[in-house]
Amino acid sequence: MSDELVTETISELRTIANYQFGAGAGMALFPPGSADTVTIRWSTGGRPRQVLVSTGRLVSFGTDGRFTLGLVGGRRLVHTLSSPTARVIVGEESDRFIRAGRNVFAKFVRTVDPAIRPKDDLVVVRSDDTVLGVGKAKLSAEGMRDFETGMAVSIRDSVGEEVDEQPKESPTEWSSYTHQQ
Repeated sequence: MSDELVTETISELRTIANYQFGAGAGMALFPPGSADTVTIRWSTGGRPRQVLVSTGRLVSFGTDGRFTLGLVGGRRLVHTLSSPTARVIVGEESDRFIRAGRNVFAKFVRTVDPAIRPKDDLVVVRSDDTVLGVGKAKLSAEGMRDFETGMAVSIRDSVGEEVDEQPKESPTEWSSYTHQQ
């Protein structure tokens, strides 16, 4: 793949991220020029499939044209976007369950981005914006606020026990772009 194609692909991925997560998400996930290398893994059909950095997976790009967040991508969004954009904020009582990879139930949701719809990818955080996990919304924002029972977020990936020592990335530590086929 040519550098021109990779540059064009990154530009398209930024546009998709801005649409899916809100203004600024594209630059948060795929910032221009930095020390770490972004690796794009391509499908056999030539579509970007996985976007990785040395610290883990930023996103996967689904056949439906939407991203599924990795923990690294979730941290970048939380670091860049104002609260509560692309987030569900939970109380401390559910902290250990989410770190263990269990789902978020509506009664534990404290605040939620009002734009969240069912099937949206999002980041689950504490009130201090400490990332606990990433997952997929099962309810709308209104449902998460109003319901006392039911699953609000299906957790895909959680931080486990690392939550108290999670690194704070800054844009200067983020990525330049390479590709891998």
